[in-house]
Amino acid sequence: MSNAEIISRAKDILPADVERAILVGRVWRPDRGGPAIVTLRGTRLLDITERGTPTVSAMFEREDLHAWLRDVRGEDIGALDDILANSRETKRDESRPYLLAPIDLQAVKAAGVTFIASLLERVIEEHARGASDKGAEIRAELEQVIGSDLAEVKPGSKQAEAMKQALIERDLWSQYLEVGIGKDAEVFTKCQPMSAVGPAASIGIRPDSGWNNPEPEIVLAVNSRGKLIGATLGNDVNLRDFEGRSALLLPRAKDNNASCSIGPFIRLFDAHFTLDDVRRAEVDLRIEGRDDFVLTGTSAMTKISRDPADLVRATMDESHQYPDGFVLMLGTMFVPVQDRGAPGKGFTHKPGDVVTISTPLLGTLQNEVRLCPDCPPWIFGVSALLKNLAARQLV
Repeated sequence: MSNAEIISRAKDILPADVERAILVGRVWRPDRGGPAIVTLRGTRLLDITERGTPTVSAMFEREDLHAWLRDVRGEDIGALDDILANSRETKRDESRPYLLAPIDLQAVKAAGVTFIASLLERVIEEHARGASDKGAEIRAELEQVIGSDLAEVKPGSKQAEAMKQALIERDLWSQYLEVGIGKDAEVFTKCQPMSAVGPAASIGIRPDSGWNNPEPEIVLAVNSRGKLIGATLGNDVNLRDFEGRSALLLPRAKDNNASCSIGPFIRLFDAHFTLDDVRRAEVDLRIEGRDDFVLTGTSAMTKISRDPADLVRATMDESHQYPDGFVLMLGTMFVPVQDRGAPGKGFTHKPGDVVTISTPLLGTLQNEVRLCPDCPPWIFGVSALLKNLAARQLV
């Protein structure tokens, strides 16, 4: 068990202004043998799953979503305090409800290298070929040559093109610089629908990775028509050694058992919470290990190089549609370089690390790191969901 305090009280995961937030989530109901869509009423969770809107994806297609959520009666399934306390699988009573990631059929997409700080780290990974002990030397060289220049470059601009040519001449160009300051954003599939874990669940790293880290991000929820519905928090876990050896290993670096957490709830956009709040947000990260190691950092969305709305448009356009909607992880500027162990080796996770991601208007997402094979296997996918909903006469 980690030395970190594990969050067990609802007030510690909810937005600071929870009394005016519209929150949607998902809970596993053992008495139904499957998931339920929930919303928060005071301190209680209401099951609002019903025929016509049996999934979060379908619910986000409603034209009257806000009015429907305001008036829906639902079924009281318990206090959020109790359900949160039962959501950590190592302490879970499987006969009682627990929290899930607040999405279901939506595609899980992620935008890469959207901050200059993370862009430089991707270039370092590539030049280091996945060797963590070379990171500090390459970082110092790159920051001396291009760090201050890149911070002022608008992706896709004439200035960016001039910078590209100059870096090519200096033999410093990289595929990551192409998507960081070029005209096309990097948007990739993080994991399969239904595979993301929720708050208090374990987050996974591969046992054959020796250089990895969390990626705390804001996540946008978008319906099939491209309408932005709301936002939540996410952890886009990254295996830096795999991706550094080859960008073609990105699927192996990103899509593993329990390697993506999302939650705790999706906060819907309304008069009290808008995309501008996302643009101004600061996302805090804290990592606490069994070895008394503590690392903190902040990712300021004001420093993002591509606007969130532009990233949504880069994900879905006339060339690419998402009939079940999608969620988009917006990227992070937080790439830990603090040594953990031998000097120059930088940071890497250890099993038992507790990762806490928070921002006032979205709340807190906390997960404990375990090796992927030690995390519960993903067995409830789309086909299982459809069978369960049919058995409950919801479809």
